[in-house]
Amino acid sequence: MQALLEVILPVFIVIGFGYVSVWRGLIGAGAVDTLTSFAQRFAIPVLLFQAISGLDLTAALDPRLLISFYTGATCGFFAGFLGGRFLFGRPWPDCVAIGFVGLFSNSVLLGIPITDRAYGEDVLASTYTIIAFHAPFCYALGITVMEIVRADGKGPAGIARAAATAMFKNSLILAIAAGFVVNLTGLPLPGPLTDAVSIISSAALPVALFGLGGVLVRYRPEGDLRIVLYLCAVSLVFHPALAFTLATIMDLPRDALRAAVLTGAMAPGVNSFIFATMYGVGKRIAATSVLVATGLSILTVWLWLLILP
Repeated sequence: MQALLEVILPVFIVIGFGYVSVWRGLIGAGAVDTLTSFAQRFAIPVLLFQAISGLDLTAALDPRLLISFYTGATCGFFAGFLGGRFLFGRPWPDCVAIGFVGLFSNSVLLGIPITDRAYGEDVLASTYTIIAFHAPFCYALGITVMEIVRADGKGPAGIARAAATAMFKNSLILAIAAGFVVNLTGLPLPGPLTDAVSIISSAALPVALFGLGGVLVRYRPEGDLRIVLYLCAVSLVFHPALAFTLATIMDLPRDALRAAVLTGAMAPGVNSFIFATMYGVGKRIAATSVLVATGLSILTVWLWLLILP
């Protein structure tokens, strides 16, 4: 109960403030869009740039960490993808969007603040390592499978070009790449620029969490609730359970195991809805899954905190 009160609830209370503020008309939808745009396109990329540029790659870049998390994520994608087709009879393009919900954990908006409050900065190094590959991996997998099932004749080169174009328009990916450049080259940044980055980074998560709450007001439980509950089970139980199993088998160090499991236990991110919107398929299911799973994760994340060593 202490973990629920001290670690999880403060994060969801900030989300709740954003939700209530928009629901009761204290802040307009346009203002929330501006806040969310600032957070997702600028503040969070700056936060990730700061984290990656200062990350000790030799200590944090453990292959076992990436294998345990991304095997769980990939299996979550195919559980959604194949389940959408063979359990619920959805068209193949819809199934890709459904699979993306099972793939894309909310690693930044929920994963970072909850992990930080639960375990501190030592575990965050592994969390940032996961996040460094998260958006590129997820979009590459989702876009590639979508282009294949749509069978529009692009061929392998066209599919690769479509995936690369979509990924490198993403500010998160560009910021992560810039962080790696600074990290690997040891390029010194001017003091005033470093201070400015720190100021912006400190605003990223509070603004993003508040904005997430405001955005969730627009989502309604309109999708097929059977699929939504299935995806909640995939995202909140199956993915972290598989990550926990693999991390334990591979004897992953304690802090890295915590990061792999807790990041995998986060609800689907808003990017799930963005991906569905990109292709115009499965939007109601994606939106409803984000809403329902975010609410359920208050309890499921608490349970994972009790299970983790």
